[in-house]
Amino acid sequence: MVHDDLRSFLDTLEKDGQLLRIPEQVDPEPDLGAAANAAARLGDKAPALYFDNITGFTDARVALNVHGSWANHALALGLPSETPVREQVTEFIRRWETFPVPVERRENPPWAENVLEGEDVDLFKVLPLFRLNDGDGGFYLDKAAVVSRDPEDPGDFGKQNVGVYRMEVKGRAKLGLQPVPMHDIALHLNKAEQAGEDLPVAITLGNEPVISIVAATPMAYDQSEYEMAGALRGAPAPVATAPLTGLDVPWGSEVVLEGVIEGRKREIEGPFGEFTGHYSGGRNMTVVRIDRISFRSNPVFETLYLGMPWTEVDYLIGASTCVPIQQQLKAEFPEVQAVNAMYTHGLLAIISTKKRYGGFAKAVGMRAMTTPHGLGYLKLVIMVDEDVDPFNLPQVMWALSTKVNAAGDLVNIPNLPVLELDPGSQPAGITNKLIIDATTPVAPDNRGHYSQPVRDLPEADAWLTRLRGMLADR
Repeated sequence: MVHDDLRSFLDTLEKDGQLLRIPEQVDPEPDLGAAANAAARLGDKAPALYFDNITGFTDARVALNVHGSWANHALALGLPSETPVREQVTEFIRRWETFPVPVERRENPPWAENVLEGEDVDLFKVLPLFRLNDGDGGFYLDKAAVVSRDPEDPGDFGKQNVGVYRMEVKGRAKLGLQPVPMHDIALHLNKAEQAGEDLPVAITLGNEPVISIVAATPMAYDQSEYEMAGALRGAPAPVATAPLTGLDVPWGSEVVLEGVIEGRKREIEGPFGEFTGHYSGGRNMTVVRIDRISFRSNPVFETLYLGMPWTEVDYLIGASTCVPIQQQLKAEFPEVQAVNAMYTHGLLAIISTKKRYGGFAKAVGMRAMTTPHGLGYLKLVIMVDEDVDPFNLPQVMWALSTKVNAAGDLVNIPNLPVLELDPGSQPAGITNKLIIDATTPVAPDNRGHYSQPVRDLPEADAWLTRLRGMLADR
């Protein structure tokens, strides 16, 4: 099923038993963050949570954990909720191959029902804000899609970026936004500041589920997230024009904020409980001025819990981190079989590959570290053989325990870039990166004793199918 807005997806989740409504009155803090934290511990079928009876708010609707399980992620892609994660990644790849799918431009977006402009702009009038973790430095928007254009080439639709960036609410019409240097919005901002200009942005909250997925996907600079959303949806993504900035925004959003990132202006932002499972410190970050708020009547506020993995963010970005890296590697190395970069947004990745010759796996690992996402994230890459499933951790542990000789299978590369949020970087943003080659050595790298591997019996697959069928019929 294709969803054009958040509300229709919430209906789908509810029909599938994947939405839990909380009727009792709860406090915004700590109950909402604690509930989202707890939901992440319910496993691969954890439901979304919906609150509409919140102390201190007369008319608030809050949705949490919307993407917070593999069951919900499958439904977002229009797949059965029981679809295994490996099959979801495979389907993600299949749909990726249909990119690009042109957008559908629509009039009369639901978010145009209500408008606040000028002196009336007040984020607190529209959004039921609360802290997710008790050490957060303020209220945050952390699941919004931020839209910006390349100031030097504003007519190139592919260079219009749609990304998820954390934003601290700092006033009625002011946000602090973190533009990680490796991300497209940082490139847009740098170009605007070099020209002495502000950068116009549109910030959309409460989006249909695929928009949230593609906004968190590390795509190439000139690839359109909207056209990728169409590929993943199997139908064109509906977009509308934001009236103040002229930016293309999702047609079905609950709230659209328009304004500018003020050029060359920085203020302290943070700390914030991040996807690394640690708090980020306070740092000088950009300032966003909000000039217009458009919002749907009775808007649903969606936010994302982050903390010690796994939480909703890990489900949201898991598949969408694996697939781009795999596709980028396979374009140069067709021997690559699969990439599992689900762990902490790809700070660790497991890559399976065939080998052309000795040392080949290490070379693939180094190339992974220089992909667009790898530059800022991949600091530990484990290479495994093509017959090892990188999503099957017992197989990966077997490869690590039997294939690795530290004397020749570790490649430690010093002083490479990583995002500043990595708590292990020293100084912040710089780290050593490590490749662990857990593949079988091939000539001319003749080491070890791997000439007699145990193989699955030819009949094992048939028996696996038979046993699954017998269990399902019990």
